Amino acid sequence: MDTPHTQATLEVDSPERMQELGRRLAELLRPGDLVMLTGELGAGKTTLTRGLGEGLGVRGAVTSPTFVIARVHPSLVGGPALVHVDAYRLGGGLDEMEDLDLDVSLPDSVVVVEWGDGKVEDLTDDRLHVLIHRVVGNAEDADDDRRTVVLNGIGARWAAEDLALA
Repeated sequence: MDTPHTQATLEVDSPERMQELGRRLAELLRPGDLVMLTGELGAGKTTLTRGLGEGLGVRGAVTSPTFVIARVHPSLVGGPALVHVDAYRLGGGLDEMEDLDLDVSLPDSVVVVEWGDGKVEDLTDDRLHVLIHRVVGNAEDADDDRRTVVLNGIGARWAAEDLALA
């Protein structure tokens, strides 16, 4: 049986717009949602997550959890907590991720996992996979902040969502 799937592609031209995209995406999120972020170093994964945190109204500055692996940001507005995970240094797949008890957090929280490809897909059949690609432009312009963001809603949870929220 095919898994329901919805997709949208958006263009983002600055870190501020990436953060705004996170705030808009937060309006779609609810407890139990898993968001996987994929993109090279510096692509904007943490900036997007910062916007998600703002949109969800959570406590604490959203920063990269690289050295703590996971950080929980409780809601200040009665909504779901944001669990922000950086799986970059985790090589053991789901077994290593299980040590973080994400399956316990997932029903009541929004769980955002950077570098989660091949590691967290088995947590749930429904997930939002966000792929962030740098726009390849002029080789002399290393400071180009343009990104193409592909939103892939996977599973029944996302089948009816309009991800083209630009």
